[in-house]
Amino acid sequence: MYKEVDRNKRNTFFLIFFFIIFIIGLGWALSYIFNNQLILIIAVIIAVTQSWISYYYSDKIVLSMSHAKGPIKKKDSPELYRLVENLCITAGLPRPKIYIIEDSAPNAFATGRNPDHAVVCFTTGILEKLEKVELEGVIAHELSHIGNWDILLQTVIVTLVGVIVLISDFSLRTMFFRRRSDGEGGGILLIVGLLLLILSPLFAILIQLAVSRKREYLADASGALLTRYPEGLARALKKISADKEPLEVANRATAHLYIVNPVKKQSQREEGNSFFANLFSTHPPIKDRVKKLREMVAK
Repeated sequence: MYKEVDRNKRNTFFLIFFFIIFIIGLGWALSYIFNNQLILIIAVIIAVTQSWISYYYSDKIVLSMSHAKGPIKKKDSPELYRLVENLCITAGLPRPKIYIIEDSAPNAFATGRNPDHAVVCFTTGILEKLEKVELEGVIAHELSHIGNWDILLQTVIVTLVGVIVLISDFSLRTMFFRRRSDGEGGGILLIVGLLLLILSPLFAILIQLAVSRKREYLADASGALLTRYPEGLARALKKISADKEPLEVANRATAHLYIVNPVKKQSQREEGNSFFANLFSTHPPIKDRVKKLREMVAK
């Protein structure tokens, strides 16, 4: 487990490095194709600006989008506060701020830029519908995201994917504008440019989704290690996924943050067995996550 966490952190560095090189390379290629250095300059400015904003304000943005209230005090929810506090002591983490979403759909997520500036958020539904050992498993899962620095990785990845999409969209509009104004066919150059613009965002999003799925498996395992009771989290995952009520404040932009995909239609597709269903999913299938947790018990 500890080797896997260390390997995960090393992979995080290489992934972020690759993404940054990819953005610069995309900007350079498009600026060369269009003979316009402005594209490369815009790519760098957007990457730096969005990264800075996301690093310092990602938690506030996500909490605002989710209509979360807090941070709560111990008197507001004594049992939840105590569970978070005790598990933080066990994990050797500073206690994150705790927020609540007024929604009866059960779910939870963690966000922030590092363990010292982290937030865990729970819906009222998850507090009402889960038993203590199940809720403890969910809390341990979210604290594992914080301890493994997944919260920073997800923030950076989402930002970099957004930069690639913006660059591609800007370049695509520039391409068609030039075709109309210059009346030039472009031929092979146009085809190459179009393929680059279309495939770059798709490639970036697929990497984001793959990272999200891998991190969920690792947080499940780390959370089970923290509580020493994998069955608690396994039961929680089954209960949350079986709940038919959609989380009203959730959307596709924030779905990957939650312990279980809150977008019900997308969540149902993620439970499919097809290669493409899993390729485009934000979360691993619940049955696979539960199976891995129960295998830990068997071992």
